[in-house]
Amino acid sequence: MGWNAKYALLLLASTIITYVCGVLIQWLNERQPDKINAKKWVVAGSFILNLAILFFFKYFNFTIESINAVLSHTSLPAVNTSLDVLLPVGISFYTFQALGYTVDVYRGEIEAERNFFRYALFVSFFPQLVAGPIERSKNLLTQLRNPKPFSYERMCDGVMLMIWGYFLKLVIADRISIFVDNAYANVGVYDGKYLLIASMLFAIQIYCDFAGYSTIAIGAAEVMGFQLMDNFNSPYLSQSVAEFWRRWHISLSSWFKDYLYIPLGGNRKGKVRKYINIMIVFLVSGLWHGANWSYVIWGGLNGIYQVIGAVFTPFRNKIREKLHLKKNFFPLMIIYIVVTFVLVDFTWIFFRADTVQHAFAVIQSIFNMNNPALLANGALYDMGLSRPNFIVLGVSLLILLTADICKYRGIKIRSMILNSNIVVRWIVVITGILGILVFGIWGSGYSATNFIYFQF
Repeated sequence: MGWNAKYALLLLASTIITYVCGVLIQWLNERQPDKINAKKWVVAGSFILNLAILFFFKYFNFTIESINAVLSHTSLPAVNTSLDVLLPVGISFYTFQALGYTVDVYRGEIEAERNFFRYALFVSFFPQLVAGPIERSKNLLTQLRNPKPFSYERMCDGVMLMIWGYFLKLVIADRISIFVDNAYANVGVYDGKYLLIASMLFAIQIYCDFAGYSTIAIGAAEVMGFQLMDNFNSPYLSQSVAEFWRRWHISLSSWFKDYLYIPLGGNRKGKVRKYINIMIVFLVSGLWHGANWSYVIWGGLNGIYQVIGAVFTPFRNKIREKLHLKKNFFPLMIIYIVVTFVLVDFTWIFFRADTVQHAFAVIQSIFNMNNPALLANGALYDMGLSRPNFIVLGVSLLILLTADICKYRGIKIRSMILNSNIVVRWIVVITGILGILVFGIWGSGYSATNFIYFQF
């Protein structure tokens, strides 16, 4: 991952390619609407050129390494070719955003943007450029065409969103990273109980890290008068893996649904084809996240969960009905939530590990753990977080859980604050800022880290 002014040329190239393709498709729509194949070729050209750029910078070395891994089991010589390049920041995000625009124009869901600079602003909209949300042209480009006047209420709403995002990132995610990084960097040193806790904490870390960035981006855009799509909706309160993926990284999962799953046939061509399409989507999603087989396994596991869930959900519902249990039966909901979290958390091990071998070493250590007692001798505090830090983390997680439950139940906390008197609003804002300044940089050995999703 790298910041380099030269990589701005890649963003410019992607912008020019999709801009020209969009205008050409629009011209065909207006002048020669019957030439469907011609429009398909333009869309294909847009995908081929953009994905070629993405492949070159993100997947070329991975492909060569994978080929050499296979060749090592044969008598054939290895391929001695590699590229010494850094992964441009945000390339996966803006590539998908630009490609989505091309398809939207092809489908007639939006007219091609003739103003190049407005379109360039859509592709490179800075709040969400490097880590999303992956915006749709129907949402962001439409707003750029019809900008809203300044609104004090909207600005206040955006500021509160940004404060919440920084709280998630600086107070929770970066604090957890101290423990997680220490455990995963020393798999052979620490007992499995530490790695189990680290793996559970990583599920929260990546949520707060990525949701934190998305919330900051959405808030910054809100201050400027633009409304971006929500990227997270209380994902760890999901009662199935399928529901989890409707609530996690919504902009990406919906992108894959609209631009890959449905074009592949979705669920319209029988159950077997549906399950194959699900697996394709999640394997591609794994590759999108990183050029590493551990990401592919992570995606594959989530795909398998989805398929198994689709097969057994009818049986699960029949059993529930025979037991005369309602869907909102609280103990049953808790069981579903816990099981879903455990399943998802297991896949995060492959996401966090450096390699597949590293992931299996973590799993082996967890299953071979010794005495799970941790607090009796204070050994847990040797992982980089002091007892006060754990207290801060515990209180912060209670705040997060409360906020997620409110959002899940449709309780709009920000609206309640905005509709209160000015004294209450300023107390909330000042308290939030002070809390981040005090607790976001508190603790020995603590330092702010990059957002995890910057590497994708």
